[in-house]
Amino acid sequence: MQPDYDTLVGWDHDHLWHPFTQMQGFRREELLIITRGEGVYLYDYQGRRYLDGVSSLWCNVHGHRRPELDQAVREQLDNLAHSTLLGLAHPAAVTLARRLAEISPPGLAKVFFSDNGSTAVEVALKIAFQYWRQRGRPEKQLFLKLSQAYHGDTLGAVSVGGIPLFHEIYRPLLFDTLEAPTTYCYRCPQQENCQEQCLAKLEEMVAVHHQELAAVILEPVMQGAAGMIAQPPGYIRRVREVTEEFKVLLITDEVATGFGRTGRMFACEHEDVSPDLLCVSKGITGGYLPLAATLATDEIYDAFLGEFQEFKAFFHGHTYTGNPLAAACALASLEVFEKDRVLANLAPKIELFRQRLNEMGAHRHVGDIRQRGFMTGIELVQDKDTKRPFPIERRTGHRVILAARKLGAILRPLGDTIILMPPLCISPAELEDLCRITLEAIDQGTR
Repeated sequence: MQPDYDTLVGWDHDHLWHPFTQMQGFRREELLIITRGEGVYLYDYQGRRYLDGVSSLWCNVHGHRRPELDQAVREQLDNLAHSTLLGLAHPAAVTLARRLAEISPPGLAKVFFSDNGSTAVEVALKIAFQYWRQRGRPEKQLFLKLSQAYHGDTLGAVSVGGIPLFHEIYRPLLFDTLEAPTTYCYRCPQQENCQEQCLAKLEEMVAVHHQELAAVILEPVMQGAAGMIAQPPGYIRRVREVTEEFKVLLITDEVATGFGRTGRMFACEHEDVSPDLLCVSKGITGGYLPLAATLATDEIYDAFLGEFQEFKAFFHGHTYTGNPLAAACALASLEVFEKDRVLANLAPKIELFRQRLNEMGAHRHVGDIRQRGFMTGIELVQDKDTKRPFPIERRTGHRVILAARKLGAILRPLGDTIILMPPLCISPAELEDLCRITLEAIDQGTR
């Protein structure tokens, strides 16, 4: 028998440490306990319904309780729940590796599975480092990142992160990196030719440091946790050209941007870019189960081939790498992409989203709106003319999401930037509801 609400609240306060949450204030608020999902909706313990406006942290793709995904997990469970990939294989992982290689940008033929976005990035960093050592270039061990970057919370991923609030406290534990400016034009002091200057600085840093530079790592098209910072057209294409010119690897982190979020299967595809290493997670299983993958070219893979005694193998792995349940679910998700023509049907919804966001921009406390496909950040300001932010202690973004809950939607802010990233399956009518609720919540939360 399920415990009653008050009992669960007590246990939560006594034992559960929530991520990215200041627990002191959190325990004073009403605890929202989610008990089930259906389509784009989540339901709480009391039976109240909410639009899942952030895809359960940017991972749900086809909605909750999608029959094909449910069935895939059940069928796999009837055969095998888990078996290691260390020295063994199973059909779901083998087939999924093949499918990922088929749908990814050209040249990414090898797939290394892991558990989540952070581990996908850790794998990419370690592969890049070891690749150069085994190619006779051990001096190439430096990584170039973007400011405001977020690539996960494990220490390697934090080292290539650039959000001081998240990362600065761990500085003594991290390895050194180079940092190029991000294209945050709304807050750029340069104003004129902002984006061009940011790109020029990255090009200069690669040119100066290429002899010691192992890789450039970035989120293509849109930096998610930075507050949805969009890159200008041609940016990722130019980064690819520069890295190729100076023989530096390019790692694209598509943990957030992959699987349709920007309107293409992978954000790199907007500019026909094929990186050397590509990291994916979140939407890979449709938002059902933990799984991640790092895709690599044959050239990189071949550097790890050798006789046993040469010890060129990639000594990295996880217990649940390529878990059969998750892999089967991922295969079912890719089948839904094809059957429902998900990407083709996104275009009109993205345009509707853009129109409603433009209308939202007229609000006196909406300073900037940044959108790529279904990835959107709405930056709130106290004064629109001067771009003056609200006082931190006011927690305006948090006030907005609490108001949205009462109106029937679950949102999550990044500071005072409200993030909207609904499941790709959302209908036009549901998208209209989400935008209406968001605007009303902004109005209430900024009063």
